[in-house]
Amino acid sequence: MLNRRLITFLALSFVTVVFFLSDLALGSIHISLREIISVIFGKGAGGINSEILLNFRLPKAITAVLAGISLSVAGLLMQTLFRNPLADPYILGVSSGAGLGVALITMASAFIPAAVTGSGWAMILAAVAGGSLVLLLVVGVSFRVQSAVSLLIVGIMFGTIAGSLISVLQNYSNPDAIKLFVMWTFGSLSAVTWTYLQALVPVVMLGLGLSFFLKKRLDGLLLGENYARSLGISIPQTRFLIVIAAGLLAGGITAFAGPIAFVGVAVPHIARGVFRTSSHKILLPATMLCGALLLLICDIITQIPTYTLPINTVSALFGAPIIIWIILKKK
Repeated sequence: MLNRRLITFLALSFVTVVFFLSDLALGSIHISLREIISVIFGKGAGGINSEILLNFRLPKAITAVLAGISLSVAGLLMQTLFRNPLADPYILGVSSGAGLGVALITMASAFIPAAVTGSGWAMILAAVAGGSLVLLLVVGVSFRVQSAVSLLIVGIMFGTIAGSLISVLQNYSNPDAIKLFVMWTFGSLSAVTWTYLQALVPVVMLGLGLSFFLKKRLDGLLLGENYARSLGISIPQTRFLIVIAAGLLAGGITAFAGPIAFVGVAVPHIARGVFRTSSHKILLPATMLCGALLLLICDIITQIPTYTLPINTVSALFGAPIIIWIILKKK
């Protein structure tokens, strides 16, 4: 069994590397594998292909890997916490909070100078502020409620409130501001530059480190909160740490790349099906690998048409059938 899982993991790792290189090679201008390797190792600097590769495709491919890993692990954490196969990273309203922050910065033009609304960092910081506010509210509630289901409902309600406020802003905004906000909701991996990656990578690493720290507690939660308590696991503390980890992972990606749908809910089920285990010691790295591979495939598909498709469009085409299959299988 161990050998089979190891072989599967190595095979998926190899396929992920292949698709990472394919993501760098494919696009409106084809770049050969030899040239990619030369540029990455600093032997082929200079020229238009080198500029495209280093300043556009490489940060975009790295962002795809980070987003796939982060959203998939956050989805796994939420599904374990709520023991719900259809829970996703945004179920606690972090995405809606980030969207509210971006809506304020893009559509509240009567209160914010135009110079601020046009700033990429302003939109990122607004998304971070909005997502963090909702996350703090959910964390505060997590210590007051006894049931995970109650926490789930509260998170959904916070998301609903944020969504309603966004609708109010849209009602009073001009079409150009609404278009800017709608474009953000499509998600974009290409918007993340090297400068943004320097801020995004530490957030993702912190969220992943916290997730691996919780792997034994997550295994305990799979058997129910009563069983976890009998093992000496503090449920309020564990719930708090899970919410923080998922918030860092999902909130960080949403702030920099916009909301990316269905990856977080679909990939954990793919990992479970491929590796046939519920142990988070295996599921966490497996989910990371499957998430990175899936989003790389989605990113490659977005570049096939003449005009680049939004990443949300392609990820939904992958994720939605998986969710339907889960529902039919669970009856």
